[in-house]
Amino acid sequence: MISISALKPFKAVKYLFIKPKTIRYPFELKEPSMRYRGFHLNEWDKCTGCGNCADICPNQAIQMIKIPELESKSGCKNERPQVDYGRCCFCGLCIDICPPGSLKLTRDYFHIHFDPKTFVFIPKDQETEPEKYVSSEKYSVLKASLSHRKRDYDGFVSDLKYALFEPKRVTMPIIAPEKRKLSFIEQVIGYNKEEARKEASRCLECKLCEEACPAHLKISDYIQAIYEDKPEESLKKIYEDNPIPSICGRVCMAYCEDACSLSIRGEALSIRWLKRYAADTIQDFATALELNPGTATGKRVAVIGAGPGGLSVAYFLRLKGHNVQVYDALPGGGGTMRTGPPVYRLPLESIDKDVHYIRSLGVEFIFNTRIGKDVMFEDLLKGNDAVFIATGNTKSRSTKVNNYEKCELALEFLSDNKIGKPRKVGKEIIVIGGGNVALDVAREALRLQNIQHPGENAAVKTVSLEDWDEMPATREEIREGREEKIQFNPAWGPKEVILDNNGNVKGLLCKKVKSVFNGEGRFAPSFYEEKEMFLEGDMIIEAIGQVPDFSFIPDHLLEELEFTERKKVKVDEMGMTSIQKVFAGGDIVNVNLDAVTAIADAKVASEGIDRFLS
Repeated sequence: MISISALKPFKAVKYLFIKPKTIRYPFELKEPSMRYRGFHLNEWDKCTGCGNCADICPNQAIQMIKIPELESKSGCKNERPQVDYGRCCFCGLCIDICPPGSLKLTRDYFHIHFDPKTFVFIPKDQETEPEKYVSSEKYSVLKASLSHRKRDYDGFVSDLKYALFEPKRVTMPIIAPEKRKLSFIEQVIGYNKEEARKEASRCLECKLCEEACPAHLKISDYIQAIYEDKPEESLKKIYEDNPIPSICGRVCMAYCEDACSLSIRGEALSIRWLKRYAADTIQDFATALELNPGTATGKRVAVIGAGPGGLSVAYFLRLKGHNVQVYDALPGGGGTMRTGPPVYRLPLESIDKDVHYIRSLGVEFIFNTRIGKDVMFEDLLKGNDAVFIATGNTKSRSTKVNNYEKCELALEFLSDNKIGKPRKVGKEIIVIGGGNVALDVAREALRLQNIQHPGENAAVKTVSLEDWDEMPATREEIREGREEKIQFNPAWGPKEVILDNNGNVKGLLCKKVKSVFNGEGRFAPSFYEEKEMFLEGDMIIEAIGQVPDFSFIPDHLLEELEFTERKKVKVDEMGMTSIQKVFAGGDIVNVNLDAVTAIADAKVASEGIDRFLS
């Protein structure tokens, strides 16, 4: 008896004369499923070169390659991913981790070639070029076969619902506007441990933030330490590059957050607030940091100004073993940080915490001492091996419009309210300016109104040359000001301060701004002279900028001091000015008027001074 299984091979005879079905790509295209995972595409204009795709790849199939024709800039490296399809398993993790969503997997999955090098290439945002994958004699046939069909490359794309990162930041607890504007209590409450660790877990460690930070803090390292619940280790990492974390944790301009890859489709990591968390969590910096001055060199350095630049250069030089004396006309450290940002943003206790630690290292502070009056500049030059000037911009500018002398000046107003006797304010206050200082003045004036004129119909109005999209104040300051009902009048400029019959301020006559900058990008405001607006007010405060004061430098030395075209002190690569053994940094050197840039200058100058003294 013949078994049925023995006859089965003969069943194949019926297929002998049937044309076989074969895959004849690329001459015949098969339609894959809509979310099929094929070759990569990468939109270079969106890609930041962060490298998260390479970091997450389980097969090490992705490598970041420098592209010479691309220029690195803040928040974007000149690198793009290269994929090795001999290793790629098409898992799609690289798509789900891509912060800008520039990577996707197409539905094009065939690649026929005898050269293994063609299986490794850098995907771009155009169609796969088929001539790379087939022989030249077949390309014309292929091109003809494809001409009738529009190829669909949207296969597996990024979806924020399934992303391998959290696009939303942990909400920072903050006092509600209607309550915070009634007093000067610090408005940002700060993260607790659970909130800080949760926020720290969002970091992708791509380090775009570190390149954008002027002081190049090791941000990913100190955030990782917070995630691991090691605030002491976090503080140590911060102090490698930034000796004023309590200050910067509150008022830093946060260039790092602007560059954060998470901000492209979500919200940037709260880098500034995490720095503040580390600084606020550790009560005793000296015990946690265990830093000691370097071997004594016997060299003396005088620092003029105890602001961010002066504090930082003193810290770095002291760790190198130099004797440092810091002079400041104010009764405490911090410079304009002590007198400018209102206490609801930057309390004096936070400033003093940073200053006291730097003092504990052996830096000598000489407060209430004005150079050029109490101590002569030339005496400092004679008695020290080097001098560092970090005086900042300490004088307010004025509009000089008619009756401008009836206006208050911003820096004096802020200083009196923070470390002196608070000013008496009017019921209708006009602030001229659209920068952060102007917003500080306006919001501080509002609080003083609520304290001095409670329950009355008071108002604070701002006038700025810049329109909403040009206003130099941060979006955060503008948003918080609007929440507190500050009345903004953008694109209007002051024409004349109007007085009543008794010579008191009655209001401000304004004219409509046509443009703020000329065709070359220079500040050159123009106006519609026929368009005017009158704002009623009984107090006007000018906050249109600040300038440095070099009156402490003798005339013959001031003549030696060189300046740039933008009227900034000119320094070399070591931070030295044109005056021998005199160095400078901060606002008098840089156009970026912020603390973190002053810290960056101090790092450069401390290395320069150390080499100079050696």
